[in-house]
Amino acid sequence: MNHSLGRLLWSDVAAVLLCVGVATQAATADAVWIESAKADFRAFPARLERDAKATFLDRDNAAILLWAGLASVAMNNGNADDDVARYFERHDTFGKLDAEALNVIGSPPTHFAAAALWYGVSANHRDEINKQRALTMFTALTINGVATTALKAVRQNDRPAGDAWAWPSGHTSSSFTVASVLHEFYGLKVGIPAYVGAGLVAYRMMDVGDHWASDVVFGATLGLVVGHTVARHHKAPGIAGFEVLPYYGNQRAPALGVSLARRF
Repeated sequence: MNHSLGRLLWSDVAAVLLCVGVATQAATADAVWIESAKADFRAFPARLERDAKATFLDRDNAAILLWAGLASVAMNNGNADDDVARYFERHDTFGKLDAEALNVIGSPPTHFAAAALWYGVSANHRDEINKQRALTMFTALTINGVATTALKAVRQNDRPAGDAWAWPSGHTSSSFTVASVLHEFYGLKVGIPAYVGAGLVAYRMMDVGDHWASDVVFGATLGLVVGHTVARHHKAPGIAGFEVLPYYGNQRAPALGVSLARRF
């Protein structure tokens, strides 16, 4: 009887120790990615500055944005915007439900939320590749958002419906930023569907009268330039099929270095 009781007691102790060990391991894992996230957060302003300079101080990018800006101004001052607006007044493509769904899908807050979720899930699973890609997406969206808002404040032209802050289209620029980053990281197999989705968002902006065609043209160009430039700036160099990524330690074992990662 005592022998059975002893075995039962030891079994209970072993179970408790196992649970404590699992909980400790989980807590350590959480601490590791939280420390990594803190390091990313501290480095984010400098990262943002470098990526913004790489985007807007590049002569090719500046030329593309200048020509797109001149074209959109000409469209707005000429007959092109009015002609497109009149066409959509006579031809509604999307129903109310479809239009609202595209409005949500193409919304910058939706994109930021998706990038933050991508980052959190990747960090929690110690997936350094996707964590860095999510951080790059967040950086590109931030640069695009700031640039779009600043241009809206400077231009201050009215939308077809009469509301202010039309140029450029924020939904369009943000959607094309997302598509461009995904294209850079995953190729055309992901890029093409993403571009189709961004195109539908842009089309919807004109279809419901939220934006002029010129707003959409420059918004798409801005998103393409920002997304591709930032993603290329952060494409990890490879060694024998492995990606070279930054490595951060934790409070108990502080470290800073590089790691090799490969997805199978």
